[in-house]
Amino acid sequence: MIAAIAVLLLLPASLLIGVVCLPNAWVNWRVREFRRLVTWLAGAQTLIAGSCLVASAVGRLPTIEFVLYLFASELPITVSIFYDGVSSLMFTLVSFVGWVICQYSIRYLEGESTQGRYFRWIAFTLGAVSLMVISGNLLMMVGAWILTSLGLHRLLLHYSHRPAAKRAAWTKFLISRIGDAALIAATVMIGVEMGTLEFPKLFAIVETLTSVPSSLHAAGFLLVAGAATKSAQFPFHTWLPQTLEAPTPVSAFMHAGIVNAGGYLIIRVSPVVALTPWALTVLAIIGGFTTIFAAVVMLTQTSIKKSLAYSTIAQMGFMLLQCGLGAYSAAMLHILAHSLYKAHAFLNSGSVVADRVSDAGNPSTTRPVSVATLAVVGTLMVATLSVSLTLLGIDPTTKANGLLLGGVLCLALTHWIGQVMRSGSHALSIRAVMVAVALCIVYSASYLAIDKAVAESLPTASRPEFGWLVATIVFTGFIGMLVLQHAVTHGHASAILAKWHIHASNGFYVENTLRRVFEPLTNC
Repeated sequence: MIAAIAVLLLLPASLLIGVVCLPNAWVNWRVREFRRLVTWLAGAQTLIAGSCLVASAVGRLPTIEFVLYLFASELPITVSIFYDGVSSLMFTLVSFVGWVICQYSIRYLEGESTQGRYFRWIAFTLGAVSLMVISGNLLMMVGAWILTSLGLHRLLLHYSHRPAAKRAAWTKFLISRIGDAALIAATVMIGVEMGTLEFPKLFAIVETLTSVPSSLHAAGFLLVAGAATKSAQFPFHTWLPQTLEAPTPVSAFMHAGIVNAGGYLIIRVSPVVALTPWALTVLAIIGGFTTIFAAVVMLTQTSIKKSLAYSTIAQMGFMLLQCGLGAYSAAMLHILAHSLYKAHAFLNSGSVVADRVSDAGNPSTTRPVSVATLAVVGTLMVATLSVSLTLLGIDPTTKANGLLLGGVLCLALTHWIGQVMRSGSHALSIRAVMVAVALCIVYSASYLAIDKAVAESLPTASRPEFGWLVATIVFTGFIGMLVLQHAVTHGHASAILAKWHIHASNGFYVENTLRRVFEPLTNC
């Protein structure tokens, strides 16, 4: 039974990867049949993933541990599946987003002569990502991770005649190899030290350790480095805003199903990373800084897709900040919510342009919102979130940095309501408050469901060194962001801030600096 389900999970992903072997001339000649085949495979995988997720949720499907040795049993080269709460959620998400992307791509690329090549690589990339999230072996996961990067590279080169597309693709390629080298080194260290790379065995051994070898500490830092490069963290974020030349469905898939792989990696191997509290501290610092940096840059962008790109960088930073603080359940919820939102945002970006153009001739008047009003709204959000958590039996003081993350959520909702209030519409403001209250309740319920689904796969204790100091600095940074944006939107910005606006709109020139480093290597 377990073997049959494992094969069922593997089959669509394997077929999606396998279609890359089809001749380019054939897939372009029979493009209608081929794109229908790819979409059908993506749909079949979504159906399988969704069915298994429901079965797991109702207790009808146990954790699946399946290992097939390709060579001698002493070698860690296996095809293995580890299907638990963490992988089931991510597998369903990736499958669903991939299926939607395939459906959207049919209409988006209609009439292009290279549709067949596009669908061949979108199938390969979707299959590789799917294989990565259900892998039961670290070596297999890293191998699928590299295949995902190679598939994305071909998708970014879909319009290879455009210099900007080539530059973005090769910059991403070189940065990804840095992350790959870190993950390969970590895999070797863990395999040599622990004697296994199979996740169930590896996590069981970790629980019995009384002291942590130096090689595992080093592996923890290397895993963090790999996650940071994959999720476009500072200073390796510069490739993501450059990918505007890619087709919109590629951007949607990249932002919703690939960039978040760094967070998934940390959650998946959290029992190992938790052995190195300093690695978690570094991860939290990188994620927190990237969040604030990207949010500032995002506010100054005039391009919709570039604004969405920096939004993704900021969101991935916050997700890794959650991982660094040990809040893995909150990070998993963040991955799911952000992926669905960002896929919709990219696929609907054309409508956003139309809306902005149609509204351009009728700018709405705005009015300032006092700090006292924002304080009242913030207090209401804190009270609502506290009540909803209490009713659901969630004590934020027992969760990793629960008070910090709850405070950030209340700050975000307060800022959003304040923006709505600037419209001057009392009815719209009341609706915004009602929606924010509903969001607090939905967030609490969603967190409870996710936490129950993934709790068995997470370490019992995971805290960064000086976590209280990191949390304090991060929360202070978010309050500073709120104050800064309030000053800018209400016309209180000083001349100094006006000058810094120019630097922020250019990403503080990090992209230009790294371009000088990587451009000779990209031959662009």
